[in-house]
Amino acid sequence: MNPENTIARLNDAFRSTLIGGKVLLTQGVDALEVAEKTQLLTAVMTFSTFTGDNDPWDEHDFGAIDQNGTRYFWKIDYYDPRGENGSEDPADPAKTLRVLTIMRADEY
Repeated sequence: MNPENTIARLNDAFRSTLIGGKVLLTQGVDALEVAEKTQLLTAVMTFSTFTGDNDPWDEHDFGAIDQNGTRYFWKIDYYDPRGENGSEDPADPAKTLRVLTIMRADEY
C-alpha cells in the first residue's frame, strides 16, 4: 500500500474495527451459525492479502475469503454521510459513510 493512500488507510481502520461505518450481511451470511459467522467476520477484519488483481486501485475495498468450502466476498462502498448518494470525497471521513457488505459469492 502506498503510505500516502488515505482511502486505503481509512478502509483498513474501518474494516479491522468495524467502527466508523455500517456493516451489512446478506441473508446467506446472516443465516450462518454464530461460530461460523464469527470466524468469517474475523477473517474479514484481518484480511491482508491485497494484490494487483483484487485491489487494482490500492484502496483495500474488496476481498475474497474461502471458508469451510464456501467462497465469500466483502466490499466497502462510499456514500455521503446520509447514505443516499455516493461520497464526493472518500478520502474525507466527514464527507463519507463507509458501508462494508459481506456476502456469499453465490449471492453476488
